[in-house]
Amino acid sequence: MTPPPGSSPGTDQSVADPGLEDGPGDPGMDASDEPDHDRVPTTDARSDAPPVATRDRSGLGGFLDGDQAATRARARNFLVEHDVTARFGLDTTTHRAQVWDWLQALADDGVFAVGLPAEYGGESDLVGATATFEELAHGDLSLLIKAGVQFGLFGGAILHLGTEEHHERWLADIISGDLPGGFAMTERGHGSDVADLGTTATFDPDTDEFVVHTPDPDVDFKEWIGNAADDGRMAAVFAQLVVDGERHGVHCLAVPLRDDDGTVLDGITITDCGHKMGLNGVDNGRIWFDHVRVPRTNLLDRFGHVDADGGYDSPIDNPNRRFFTMLGTLVQGRVSIAGAAVGASKSALTIAVRHALRRTQFSRPDGRGVRLMDYPTHRRELLPRLARTYALHTAQQRLAHELADVFADDDVERRRPLEAHAAGMKAMTTAHATDTIQAARQACGGLGYLSENRLGQLKADTDVFTTFEGDNTVLLLQVAKALLSGFADDFGSLDLRGMVGFLTSRVIDTIVERTSVRTAWERVRDLVDRDQSGPETGLRNRDWQLAMLAWREEHVLGSLARRMERATDDDADEFAVYLACQDHMLAAARAHVERRVMEAFATAVDEAEGDLGAVLNTVCDLHALATIEADRGWFQEHQRLSAERSKAITRTIDDLCAELAPVAGDLVDAFRIPDAVLAAPIAT
Repeated sequence: MTPPPGSSPGTDQSVADPGLEDGPGDPGMDASDEPDHDRVPTTDARSDAPPVATRDRSGLGGFLDGDQAATRARARNFLVEHDVTARFGLDTTTHRAQVWDWLQALADDGVFAVGLPAEYGGESDLVGATATFEELAHGDLSLLIKAGVQFGLFGGAILHLGTEEHHERWLADIISGDLPGGFAMTERGHGSDVADLGTTATFDPDTDEFVVHTPDPDVDFKEWIGNAADDGRMAAVFAQLVVDGERHGVHCLAVPLRDDDGTVLDGITITDCGHKMGLNGVDNGRIWFDHVRVPRTNLLDRFGHVDADGGYDSPIDNPNRRFFTMLGTLVQGRVSIAGAAVGASKSALTIAVRHALRRTQFSRPDGRGVRLMDYPTHRRELLPRLARTYALHTAQQRLAHELADVFADDDVERRRPLEAHAAGMKAMTTAHATDTIQAARQACGGLGYLSENRLGQLKADTDVFTTFEGDNTVLLLQVAKALLSGFADDFGSLDLRGMVGFLTSRVIDTIVERTSVRTAWERVRDLVDRDQSGPETGLRNRDWQLAMLAWREEHVLGSLARRMERATDDDADEFAVYLACQDHMLAAARAHVERRVMEAFATAVDEAEGDLGAVLNTVCDLHALATIEADRGWFQEHQRLSAERSKAITRTIDDLCAELAPVAGDLVDAFRIPDAVLAAPIAT
């Protein structure tokens, strides 16, 4: 394949074009002139609508959909059938009414309840639920978030924190949409610090009730609660459980908010959070409780039970461990948001790449216009981010299967590493979405600034992804602490002396003794020895790429452990040590997550063959080298890259972008986003 004008040829691999010579992104080709496209398969017995036509003709779409092709198609069909496209210029009241109608349609079709138990109207398919969430992110994101609150957070709290009695009472109505609800955890004074929530739930043995109360109305009120301002009739409320004067930590209760007519109940005050930067179709609200009484049986007591006599009992004796176990059951929310961020990145890249394949700017000497994609600087902005989106998609699929496996086994201990990985993936994917959508907007120039082309709305709606379901910085610190503690029982504690004692005896020795990375490095060290080979040699060697990322992770984690060990002595301020090491902890967490993403992508790519495998190998090379290039200063500081080799990486990335430019249209078409849903004139 000949690279487009203005680009340089590839180095040691070539990409076989899996599509047609003149793809749908080429200028001068109208959509009506395109040949028949592949149709997304569907097995949805609930819908008589035909499957949605997509532009994917390359085989890449099948790779991305994997074993969830039918589920993803069903979600895309729903978006088209119900015209769930992004709205701009709507007033809040109109937008919320539209989203409410869509939510009812989701409930009627059962599309979003796929992850909830089959015996109550769901399908007991956690992998399918996360795939559905990702696909619905191509439509109006207000619907995605409102549905996530209803079925994922509210329904998930009842399912995972409650018992069979609670399931029988409420799950069927949650799945059908007859019981709209919210997830009341966040408070004004206690955002990420859930353990110190101010709301109390005090047991009254005389009436066999809990009294839910907001002690300090200035800081202890619930805030940002989805479904609260308009529609919610119940909320899963997290509060400090108090029994006979003793606190037992944060527990969750099902607290009614409104009666069947929508009237707010006595003792409850609800206000609207107001107009937001985005997601204004979601009715976020603030809630105050004034000695609100609920039956004792409304305590979601899977992990902490109170009997009629006021006796407290829990299957987990350690309060700290019990707290993190309860929160861990809600990990699906973070997994889902990670998928939504990947979905939003796909939408933005589809718009920007298709525009770049059509839009001409300036002319060649012969008078022919130059497409934006023909400029190396332009494709440099888009294609590495496209490669990273492929990598994150693949890692997200693996994470979804891990989630399903862990919850199928109902093994609480196995959830700890899953929680840490989900936290890291949520942080990485949402930061990627913010960066990618901004890059896509700039790549489309003034047209990207027009509301009709969606990028502004995508930017506004996804910006909050970096802070809800856990602030990204806090989540990365959680990943680092999990790596340091080895998922010890005191996970989540700020007891640095105990942590350092643990890692001194276990983590450092493990790092020193570990041989896998050292072995991998020995196997490829000749590829990085500038005295034995040229700077370009071996950059596209997968072993070398993986060894670079694995060695960085091990080195950063080991140096962090040693730094904490040195910083702690008999007179040390443990919290000051923690604060001083936070930058190092963030670096360790990012290195860990990036290594896992790369390994997941490389494993999936290895299974692809023929032309498809050639394209994916090039995409994987681009992702790996762009990841290394982004941290090349660190690699040079630690003698893993020479200056010449660092420059060679940049040249190779440019070459890889040139190789992929002719199939860029196929790479975004593989996302299978229907034109009617994408709804951006510059991309459709």
